[in-house]
Amino acid sequence: MRYLSAEFLMCGLCAALLVVMAPRSAHSQAQTPAAPALSGQVAVPGFWDPKRRPERPDVTRLPTQIRFVTTDDFPPFSFRDAEGQPTGLNVDIARAICTELAISCTMEVKPFAEIMTMLAKDQADAAIAGIAITQGSRETLDFSDRYFRSPARFIARRTGLMDEVTPQTVAAKTVGVVGGTAHEAYLRDFFAETAIRAYPNAEVAREALRRGEVDLVFGDGVQLAFWLNGAGSANCCAFVGGPFTETRYFGEGMGIAVKRGNDALRQSLNYALAQLWEKGVYTDLYLRWFPISVY
Repeated sequence: MRYLSAEFLMCGLCAALLVVMAPRSAHSQAQTPAAPALSGQVAVPGFWDPKRRPERPDVTRLPTQIRFVTTDDFPPFSFRDAEGQPTGLNVDIARAICTELAISCTMEVKPFAEIMTMLAKDQADAAIAGIAITQGSRETLDFSDRYFRSPARFIARRTGLMDEVTPQTVAAKTVGVVGGTAHEAYLRDFFAETAIRAYPNAEVAREALRRGEVDLVFGDGVQLAFWLNGAGSANCCAFVGGPFTETRYFGEGMGIAVKRGNDALRQSLNYALAQLWEKGVYTDLYLRWFPISVY
């Protein structure tokens, strides 16, 4: 789930974010989160089932304060602002959770490699650091409900936009993708009739699209959104089709990690996250950090 591309540091999203930093790392039809909300031109994904209403937790079962830990190298999720303070979507969500639960919290910044050890040694209570929910990570950690997932998306030049993207509509097209990735595997499994051209990295693939060497590029939605809004794209291109969120290829997304067995905290986090969505707080935070549509 964690991925980082240096070109984002100079993207044109700075006007919207003030501080621009980079994000970290189906079938023929796009699979989307249930009932994504729309705000202006930006689709806000909803990861919470409105029929499932977690009970308000007994916060007396929690520590007197929740010790969150995050990183500072995962923008726009968690990084340091111009004053050196932690900021980003992860940091804002943690603060909002503490406000919702009416409990004191701290936020410590650590290298990603140290975070799981801190949870295991009870040096932190919860990690909101872009940790992917996977079968492997579940063997050592418990997770809150998912609060973010980066979908796969297609982009095309503005002169060649399409109403929808299916294996049939792109059968005669050439699609660029980074070789050896889940995105390439997905294309080869579900878009086998398409001419697939693998590139060594995302920057080369996107430049090939900008020059017209391929008709579309398929890749990570967050990375593509930042590129589309940045100077490097020269406003050449736009999203088409999707989003594609098939778990087997693109993962389950990110959750807040806690030590195995800490059900009181995990359930409290789930309650707070559901409340943030229901009250519109999550939407406000999402739009702050993703003012262009990832979904």
